[in-house]
Amino acid sequence: MSTPPEHLQKWRLILGAKADPDGEVEMGEKLQGMSNTLDALYDSEKKGGLGNSVPNVNRWLGDIRRFFPRSVVQIMQRDALERLGLNRMLLEPELLAAVEPDVHLVGTLLSLAKILPDRSRETARQLVRQVTKELEKRLRQPLLQAIRGSLHRAARTRRPRPGDIDWKQTILKNLKHYQPKYKSIIPAELRGYARRQQQLRHLILLIDQSGSMAESVVHAGVLSCIMASLRSIKTQVIAFDTNVVDLTEHLTDPVELLFATQLGGGTDINRALTYVEPLVSRPRDTIIVLLSDLFEGGNVSEMFRRIARLQATGLQFICLLALSDEGAGAYDHGHAQQLGQMGIPTFAATPDQFPEIMAAAIQRESLSRFNVA
Repeated sequence: MSTPPEHLQKWRLILGAKADPDGEVEMGEKLQGMSNTLDALYDSEKKGGLGNSVPNVNRWLGDIRRFFPRSVVQIMQRDALERLGLNRMLLEPELLAAVEPDVHLVGTLLSLAKILPDRSRETARQLVRQVTKELEKRLRQPLLQAIRGSLHRAARTRRPRPGDIDWKQTILKNLKHYQPKYKSIIPAELRGYARRQQQLRHLILLIDQSGSMAESVVHAGVLSCIMASLRSIKTQVIAFDTNVVDLTEHLTDPVELLFATQLGGGTDINRALTYVEPLVSRPRDTIIVLLSDLFEGGNVSEMFRRIARLQATGLQFICLLALSDEGAGAYDHGHAQQLGQMGIPTFAATPDQFPEIMAAAIQRESLSRFNVA
């Protein structure tokens, strides 16, 4: 029984032109176009086959968008950047305008931010804004709902002041005490909210901006700007490599915040923690989220001593090894294990899990249900 022609064509696409040197498998115009774009990228004998000219790459980008769905286009673009060293091509505005923007591309653009020529800068910012808007649309409501709900629950009290009584919840709780004779409910138990500071929680997000954390930096930037829109949370964002920069002033705009990062440096967590310590004024209401792969280039022993000192104040300390749809990449397993032994939740998370993580942290619930290192 012969293999159906479409199966042969699929194998021909998978194996490339070198698997059919005599052209025995009839492809047709569309399939041949798909084959040419795949061969230009993945055929090892043609490494660099896209050439080093903007027109060639621009034409190839147009072809893959014509032949493949968006999800495949993004993968092929990423492979082209990694396999063929086309990062330098992103400095050209006409090429930037042709690419399909995604989180990985934004990470690459941010790493090139310092050398982007003026003629490419505005196009790059437009691409970054497009991606951040898509992320914000996906993440805003789940994050705000989770945080608001957890703040309300955390602030509930059974001994509210008169002005803080939640009458709806009080009535529901005391329906069993209804007195038919008096047509009244006896409020044996009151429900309401504690009168506390306007800002119920203080969140400090420490972002490792070394090159390997690019995708996590993009997600963290968008999520932190969403949280900053809540008056009940004081949000501060500190980015670090071997230096430390406070990005809190940029929390009104994720694009400004992301372009204020400097992807690609080393890692000095201890220096970042040194900056953060004086910022903690209400430890019991403070949550520190360290987003890092933990490849510490600074003083390791001092880093752990500083973390232990912060933890002893009563604040919550969480370590996210990655904030990515793809999970954790390479990270320092020894350091992650040591943090786990200190009782510090240490795990990778997707952006969609982040609202649940924040809700649990606000209510001081266990985070053991996540994939703890």
